[in-house]
Amino acid sequence: MDKLVLIHKGRDNWGMPVYECDGKLYVDVDPRKNSKPDICTKQSNSFYGEPLESIGLNIEVEFVPRRDTWNF
Repeated sequence: MDKLVLIHKGRDNWGMPVYECDGKLYVDVDPRKNSKPDICTKQSNSFYGEPLESIGLNIEVEFVPRRDTWNF
């Protein structure tokens, strides 16, 4: 199983948490507190880019310092 260590970088203009790993940007498109993370790459590797491709289900994810979630 592969593992991504995602470092929190902030939130994009849609309020989605953006993370970075090895120079590549990712976004959690379902950051609800009680849901599983749905991690996608960012279009053109741009902080404000649209979500592009899902990383898939067989990749382990570690959030640093923690997963940024919505509180509802």
